[in-house]
Amino acid sequence: MKLLEAIIKNFGKFSGKSWEFTEGINVIYGENESGKTTLYTFIKSMLFGLERGRGRASLNDEFSQYEPWENPNFYAGILRFSCGDRNFRLERNFDKYSKSVNLICEDDGEELSVEKGDLQVLLEGQTQDTFENTVSIGQLKVKTDQSLASRLQDYATNYYRTGDGEIHLEEALKSLNNKKKEIEKQFKEELIKVDRKREEIALESSYVWRDIHKIEQKLEAIDEEIKVKELQEKKKEEKPKWRVHPVEVFGILVCLVAIFVFIPRPWNYLIVIVGGLAEGIYIWNRMKEGGQKVEDIENENAIRKLRWERNHIFEELKEKQVQHSNLEEQLEELQEENEEHKDWKRKKEAIDLAATKLVEVSKYMQKSLGQVLNEKTSEIINQITGGKYKRLFVEDNLRISLLTEEKKIPLERVSRGTIEQIYFALRMASVEIMSEEDLPVILDETFAFYDEKRLQYTLKWLSENKKQVLLFTCQKREEELLEKMGIPYTHYECR
Repeated sequence: MKLLEAIIKNFGKFSGKSWEFTEGINVIYGENESGKTTLYTFIKSMLFGLERGRGRASLNDEFSQYEPWENPNFYAGILRFSCGDRNFRLERNFDKYSKSVNLICEDDGEELSVEKGDLQVLLEGQTQDTFENTVSIGQLKVKTDQSLASRLQDYATNYYRTGDGEIHLEEALKSLNNKKKEIEKQFKEELIKVDRKREEIALESSYVWRDIHKIEQKLEAIDEEIKVKELQEKKKEEKPKWRVHPVEVFGILVCLVAIFVFIPRPWNYLIVIVGGLAEGIYIWNRMKEGGQKVEDIENENAIRKLRWERNHIFEELKEKQVQHSNLEEQLEELQEENEEHKDWKRKKEAIDLAATKLVEVSKYMQKSLGQVLNEKTSEIINQITGGKYKRLFVEDNLRISLLTEEKKIPLERVSRGTIEQIYFALRMASVEIMSEEDLPVILDETFAFYDEKRLQYTLKWLSENKKQVLLFTCQKREEELLEKMGIPYTHYECR
């Protein structure tokens, strides 16, 4: 990739300014507050966008710092660059109300989509964090942060597995964790539904059981009543018959006639009347059996009615018992783990296994990448220190030590200038490992702590190893050394 031209329409202190860049070293010179950092920030913002912060953060964010001094609603610019053998034109409007971005291939007029990731493809997946931790070094920001370690970790994991560095380990783990949370959420929601269903069925089962108990009590009462009536019926059957036999009636009549005939008057009348009355009372008492038969019929009808009612209630009892049995079976089924729950568990276990294996592979690949990073960084530090430090050792989380023939020297024990060179070497080695395309190196007052000899070594390394360098400086010594070494460069004034 090569930067061709920066056209500032309105950004910070600049309005209607442009700079054309060439291959090799481009020295952008300007005194303090001349706008060098504004141009540096413009290039970075064109590549990665410029977002306004929220709340108190918006008071000191870059969006506010570089808002145009005049006509702040017109906040825009153009950046022309090349990738491979194609030239592109990137236009941005940073204003929050009319924010827009357009990417066009100048060779054939093809319109590309920044939103769909076409610019990211051209930048080989570079993010702003990676950019600011490798090829772009702002004022007093040569030290890398944790994002570079994370990016190298991602690259190590994915390059050796897929041949590229497009998948990020941290993002992959985050995605797996989100998927796991989603599955756990679904599982919990389903468990809540099952618990509610279980409670509903258990409540219904208790109601049915209560109905069964009431029906059983009712049956017991009916059985008891039937038993009492049947016992009464049995006792009635055991009593003697009270019916009057015809011979008895005839005998009584004969007696009454004999009394009337043989007993003299008027006693015969009196005796016959008294005897007739006695006979009537006797016959009436003996005929009571006929009156009691109606009661027997009523008793039998009552027993039949009770038995019919009992059968009806018993059928209801059987239905309730079947209903209760079905509800209990449903409860047992809900207690058992269904296939859907087992499937959720299998998915959760698979996600945990995938995350574990991904971390294991990452650690193994990081070790392999670490050897390459150490070799490249050592090669660069050897050249830019003039051979004073030949080896550099980068450990986990980018802990750095220098290795000399005598001993291992922790980073904190060397001079500030050496520390600046170490981080410079680490940045350049990292971008060489992670990028196939040779990206432009952008340096904003990076060499403030370099002595003349080390600056000379570093400028020589940049001229020999980088296709394009944008060097922002407020000093003349970079240009003087370049001229002294006979290294071609392009001079720009920033004002």
